[in-house]
Amino acid sequence: MLLSKEYVGYLAREVTKKLIAAEMIETKSVPVVTEKVHAAILEEFSLEDRINDEVRVILEAYSEEMRKSGANYQEMFRKVKSELTRKYKAVL
Repeated sequence: MLLSKEYVGYLAREVTKKLIAAEMIETKSVPVVTEKVHAAILEEFSLEDRINDEVRVILEAYSEEMRKSGANYQEMFRKVKSELTRKYKAVL
């Protein structure tokens, strides 16, 4: 993940504060809402990490063929990642 977990916690607190201040949400327990926002942000940000891990597994399976054909690893990584991003309908 590109952001530290501490920063994600900060983002969750700030998002929760702004949602409450804008009267977009109403809650009796700010910490509970903050924790749910934190979990949602972590889940969303970790999606790219999971996609990258899946790309590495796929490319590892085809490493011999890629080496024989002289395929560029970085280029193949981008192509496979692009396909998986479309498959999961993710926005990265």
